[in-house]
Amino acid sequence: MLSVYSDPMVFVPASVLVGLAIGSFLNVVVYRLPRMMERDWREQCAELHGEKVPPAPRFNLATPPSSCPGCGHRIRALENLPVISYLALRGKCAACGARISPRYPAVELLAAVAAGYSAWHFGFGWSALGAMVFLWSMIALACIDLDTQLLPDSITLPLLWAGLLINLRGTFVELPSAVIGAAAGYLVLWAVYWGFKLLTGKEGMGFGDFKLLGAIGAWLGWKTLPLVILLSSFVGALVGVVLIVLARRGREVPIPFGPYLAAAGVIALFWGDAILDRYLSLLL
Repeated sequence: MLSVYSDPMVFVPASVLVGLAIGSFLNVVVYRLPRMMERDWREQCAELHGEKVPPAPRFNLATPPSSCPGCGHRIRALENLPVISYLALRGKCAACGARISPRYPAVELLAAVAAGYSAWHFGFGWSALGAMVFLWSMIALACIDLDTQLLPDSITLPLLWAGLLINLRGTFVELPSAVIGAAAGYLVLWAVYWGFKLLTGKEGMGFGDFKLLGAIGAWLGWKTLPLVILLSSFVGALVGVVLIVLARRGREVPIPFGPYLAAAGVIALFWGDAILDRYLSLLL
């Protein structure tokens, strides 16, 4: 039975279909998780002040069912098919005609491409499955950081531990490299944060960035960290300059760093070794 699924002609398309379904779930995570965090913070603050927290409707990743934010129309199963429903509805709510953000099908397609490429690149096995989990996590974290400038611990910390666990048998790197990568990834940005704060009195990045780089180090090892930091810093600086020049964002407005770390982590996962080998060959 496994031989059937290990056939690339079966494994790759099946991974794409699973990726589409996961992409639909990622849209739920991106929208609801920050709001769940905000609810928790408010409840904690109320308890610290000795205030009674009024009962609120249940709200998590499963409840309530998905609905249109404009009219409250409950989205039926046929209206919730990844990508297909968006195209069939022409990007509008079936009840009120309100516009549906094109990011929903974009995330679904991105998750599907990530799964399909992982299946093709690594072949049937733990490496492909691990790569999919890593990429899906990067997509969710990048979208959440773009929207809210938050990198939730409920994603970054399990991702870090998952990276160490999957490398117990050297799936991507040897375990010592993964452990050092997790520690070094966190400590490097922690040092940059405190150095910047001591020099300027301002916070240059959030604690979530430390944890995200630590997670990337746990998955890909310490040797990829310089590449990840260089790529993310270069792309982040380039995008920041472009936004300032186009007057879409002032100098004082913070730019989330998580998406650039995530993009650099994806590049390092698939092409990190080739890039490092090419760089070292040019030096030598």
